[in-house]
Amino acid sequence: MPLRTALTEMLGIEHPIIQGGMQYVGYAEMASAVSNAGGLGILTALTQPSPEALRAEIHRCRTMTDKPFGVNLTILPALIPADYDSYARVVAEEKVALVELAAGSPKRYTPMWKAAGVKVLHKSATMRHALKAQEAGVDIIEIVGYEGSIAGGQPGDEVGAWVLLAKATSTLRVPVVAAGASGTGRQLAAALAMGAQGVTMATRFLCTVEAPIDMKIKECMARPEVDERQTTIVLGTLSNATRVFKNGVAEEIRQIERQGDVDFSQVMPLASGGRTKKMWQETGDTQDAMWSCSQSLGVISDIPTCKELLRRMVAEAEERLNHGAKCIINSKL
Repeated sequence: MPLRTALTEMLGIEHPIIQGGMQYVGYAEMASAVSNAGGLGILTALTQPSPEALRAEIHRCRTMTDKPFGVNLTILPALIPADYDSYARVVAEEKVALVELAAGSPKRYTPMWKAAGVKVLHKSATMRHALKAQEAGVDIIEIVGYEGSIAGGQPGDEVGAWVLLAKATSTLRVPVVAAGASGTGRQLAAALAMGAQGVTMATRFLCTVEAPIDMKIKECMARPEVDERQTTIVLGTLSNATRVFKNGVAEEIRQIERQGDVDFSQVMPLASGGRTKKMWQETGDTQDAMWSCSQSLGVISDIPTCKELLRRMVAEAEERLNHGAKCIINSKL
């Protein structure tokens, strides 16, 4: 049976599962596959070289699905100089179902997006950011635990989803979506039981048949020895803490950071998006690039289609929710 929540009702989707934005992965192939499977697929705006290229990708996605989908816009001007105003305007003009805003303040663009009928989701890794986003008028808060493939964290923000989600669902007025290492129906059920309206996943969708990345990467992620311990945090000294796959490149970045007084130019050759793009699309060498992933690596053991992944997640969530309901004893009996 389908799971009906405020998220599914708001977006007109079958399952309360969103595919998070992924740089150089969030193309029409990925977004349409998730949307066709009943979730909400997401195009990644900055994967496209220009705002007009994003518009073309939105049009291409519409030829691949008639279901709702959204766009991720991650605002990091210090790291990625881009015409953010124009990217935001294209999102409004194309009237996608939802925009997932990360890193930047939602104040600047939320009125324009809402006037266009676009639902606004803010990706918040702390309660202070979530409260500010709520005040700015967003429709949904995506709470990201420290287990996730976070970006932009500062010292002191190392708080897991178990605490953040409990606090967010009891504090915020707007619907909350759980993010940070989700990948199973058990986690979906737990999120719903805590008051969330769904989950967002990114790393888990990397390891699906339709993900437009080299098969060697998927095979690596599905190996038993690649578990929840195979990630690490880099770029924390630059106030841009990011969880990535633990490999030689990540360790080299950490060594540079340990020297203190680090400038981004020192790690740029290692953290380059172009290097990661080459890994995703050409080499498949998981040891030769810095690539974001969450601790959900520990719950990945196969490479299903998006449809199969969502089907079994929802079935498992339903079974877990029913099991939990049986723990309630009717004292009147």
